[in-house]
Amino acid sequence: MADATQTGSKALAAMAYSRQAERLSYVSSDEKNRASPGTMAVEAKFITAHDPVVVTASGGRLPLVPVDEANKLNRLKKELDGVGSGREDAPLLANGASTPSGRPGRKRCLEDGMASQSTSGDAAQTGTATTNRASAPLRDAVPPSRTTPLFPPIPLYGPPGLLLHIQSLTFRVTSFLLSFAFLTIVILGAIFTSLPTVAGATLMHAIGLDPDRRRPFYGEEVRRREVRKELDRAWQARRRPRRGREEAVHGGDDARDDDIEFEPTEGGPDPVVCDIGYYARRVGLDAEEYEVQTEDGFIISLWHIYNPKEHGPAPAERRRHRSPEVFSRDSSSTRRDLQESADADARGRKPKYPILLMHGLLQSSGAYCANDDDSFAFFLCKTGYDVWLGDNRCGFDPRHTILTYSEPRMWAWNIRQMGVLDLPALVSRVLIETEFDKLALISHSQGTTQAFVALAKEQRPEIGRKISVFCALAPAVYAGPLIGKAYFKFMRIISPAVFRLMFGIHAFIPLMPTMHAIMPSRLYGALGYRVFSFLFDWTDTRWERDIRDRLFQFAPTYVSAESMRWWLGKDCFAKHKCILATRDERKLEEQEDEKADRMLQQNGKLDPEKSSQATASDGARPSGLSAWYDDQVPPFALWVAGSDGLVDGRKLLRRFERGREPNVRVVHAKVIDEYEHLDVIWAMDAIEKVGHELRDVVWQTMPERYRGLCRVPRGCSTKTVDR
Repeated sequence: MADATQTGSKALAAMAYSRQAERLSYVSSDEKNRASPGTMAVEAKFITAHDPVVVTASGGRLPLVPVDEANKLNRLKKELDGVGSGREDAPLLANGASTPSGRPGRKRCLEDGMASQSTSGDAAQTGTATTNRASAPLRDAVPPSRTTPLFPPIPLYGPPGLLLHIQSLTFRVTSFLLSFAFLTIVILGAIFTSLPTVAGATLMHAIGLDPDRRRPFYGEEVRRREVRKELDRAWQARRRPRRGREEAVHGGDDARDDDIEFEPTEGGPDPVVCDIGYYARRVGLDAEEYEVQTEDGFIISLWHIYNPKEHGPAPAERRRHRSPEVFSRDSSSTRRDLQESADADARGRKPKYPILLMHGLLQSSGAYCANDDDSFAFFLCKTGYDVWLGDNRCGFDPRHTILTYSEPRMWAWNIRQMGVLDLPALVSRVLIETEFDKLALISHSQGTTQAFVALAKEQRPEIGRKISVFCALAPAVYAGPLIGKAYFKFMRIISPAVFRLMFGIHAFIPLMPTMHAIMPSRLYGALGYRVFSFLFDWTDTRWERDIRDRLFQFAPTYVSAESMRWWLGKDCFAKHKCILATRDERKLEEQEDEKADRMLQQNGKLDPEKSSQATASDGARPSGLSAWYDDQVPPFALWVAGSDGLVDGRKLLRRFERGREPNVRVVHAKVIDEYEHLDVIWAMDAIEKVGHELRDVVWQTMPERYRGLCRVPRGCSTKTVDR
């Protein structure tokens, strides 16, 4: 009788596990004969306590699922295997270890004293998860389904089936029609608002005046135009110019006798293409693309910029994607001792310190490669750094190890996944390839957002130990005044259901990348500039206008509708106007700043002790209590565009200056008043105002043990710096 009861319980457990596994799988059970059973879900693996991915029978990965669903799958699997007694065990983290139990939870307090966020030590109090008392160890508690109101749960889409197919097709049809109408209105608005500018320029030309003379770099633009024409004619005649392009185009101030070190292998008139390698070869460098697998199965691109005279391309097999595990060296990869390599190089060349550059929203890594020698990627490479460029998931070529483009699950991600999964995967691969244990991270716009999110103590702070310095260009943490524009307000007030009806559950307005693929490049570049200028109030005042069309060849890329909903939709960033603080927290912060500013005006200086006492007496939080970062955070360096309407970098600087982040060490901070959002990477004087400082900051914050081993970048001092 007992055996029969046990057998029945086993059968029930098997049925329950099978149903839950099917729910989280890529294929349903009745499709096993037509598709690989290796795509069936087996267990959930927690990348962080809030980020479970599905591991399939073949060892593949499927994207994040709700914590409750992941815990249910693991619990049923343990019951089926006869392990445990129904108690929720600690989530299995990516490294195979359970989250330590008994670790005190860290809470960020709101004005009313309630916690707005919890880490792995807190009991879940959201969704349908069952919880024990808040003081219970993690092993006895279920992680929350949503780590914070700032990051609403990602929708769960079941395995492919007729119902899901119909739902998906419906959303694709409605979103195509409605988003096409939205895009048409935006394009017409861009054309209409540009008519006065075009008419004014036409009138000036008609009366014999040059409207471009009012541009701040007019003389330099004319000089570069003439030199570029001369070099193009020389290339077409199969003659190489005696002087390098860098010296000829950008003047002789920084010219060197060894410019031949960077000999162009491409030239002639610019065809305006979306090709990082082509533009690298035009300035005497080259590029190779690596494939990187994220911990949830996406295949993303990692570009390596190098000097072909001292480095050859890696074999294709080495550049393929590997295991999704991060920060664990592949046993098949070549290992070398850094000291031995530095001493053994017959030519006396030392290794270069690695830098990873991350791009902004709707852009790709080509944004750092479109300005000839004024491109940050090429400048830093020629200076003496080992430069790598990371692309986020989907990009120009959406790829996953299991999912296909048409699957809604392929697009169920937002900024958290880009920070918690994409960034660590890229950092890990660069460190494996270069055999360093740290690198410098340089990010622009959304690239800074994903880093600020990933480094937060409630997210994945341990990656901070792999970064020697985080350089943020136009840091996107607080919203600027542009978020109040009518079309952004419209997206903010519509419900999530209407947003998905309008923009779908797949890629956000996929017609944009399609137009990029079929339109003539120069027409697309001109239209792209007008549209983005209309949306974000950007101007090309400080850019080199002759290559402006080239700048827009590397955008827009594919991004998920969920990602754009996080930026612009209801109850997300557009509402809170901050990536790591709720609206209530942000308002409280502003009130504290107002009181501190009044104290500064009255006393002529800000006394931190008196300021702390004043805020405490008013019931506000003591300084540092609402900190986002713990002691694993790397040093920060920030370059703020003072005329940026898209984000407000000054608020972030104020947060650091007022002591709200006691663990953050700001090693460099600069506000460039005249710069707009993209000027920090595309302005004609960006190398002078930003690039040289980037070069110096990376060198000064490099781990001391590497200082004598790595190549000293050109323009940097060899003396030890005080850090």
